Amino acid sequence: MKPSSIALVTGASRGIGRALALELARAGAHVVALARTQGALEELDDEIRALGGEATLVPCDLADFEALDRLGAALFERWGRLDVLVGNAGLLGPLSPLAHVDPKDWSRVMAVNVTANWRLIRSLDPLLRASGAGRVVFVTSGAAHRATMKPFWGPYAISKAALEAMARTYAAEVAGAGVTAMLANPGPLRTRMRAQAMPGEDPMTLRTPEEFAKKCLALLAPEWRESARLYDFPTDRLLDFSGPG
Repeated sequence: MKPSSIALVTGASRGIGRALALELARAGAHVVALARTQGALEELDDEIRALGGEATLVPCDLADFEALDRLGAALFERWGRLDVLVGNAGLLGPLSPLAHVDPKDWSRVMAVNVTANWRLIRSLDPLLRASGAGRVVFVTSGAAHRATMKPFWGPYAISKAALEAMARTYAAEVAGAGVTAMLANPGPLRTRMRAQAMPGEDPMTLRTPEEFAKKCLALLAPEWRESARLYDFPTDRLLDFSGPG
């Protein structure tokens, strides 16, 4: 039986990515799960199989850009299309004054949070167009678009702001081509990244990745038509971007 959709999720081994991969599997998608850790991917695969679903595991560092190029070719050879792309994987990077950020840390955050997602678009755009109802969601952060920027969050906030501009540009380019591109802001969730950023916070006061994933599933459904907008999970609203004025 052909899967209802082919869905690629980055950062799929834990947190938000894992929750989204499981929701997509429950919805009948064949999940292409990309993450760095082979063992964690295999555990996800076991969970997807227990749901009656199927997954293809892709152990890969997102900064291995040539591997992302090969991924597009492999998906084309196997299915000839891609229905869903979830660009979830990201790095927090150092919480530090900009003047104190090590260039290697800066480059790594930009490579994973921005350039890797552009390389995915570059590699997968023909497959998304071939779907007839391609759906793309990039996971962003309120740190990217707040009116007053927080100090010390520079690499993360700047990379997410660049990701938002890229996603909106792509949405404009695929308008009318049967592809939608959305951004989703999960807000503070019970994840490892949040614990890293806010070590003194009680995680039990936060909502879970599973709650966010259930809401995001609508953005990944074949009937979804909105594009170039932001789904804000904390307020459960679709928001438009606007310039100063």
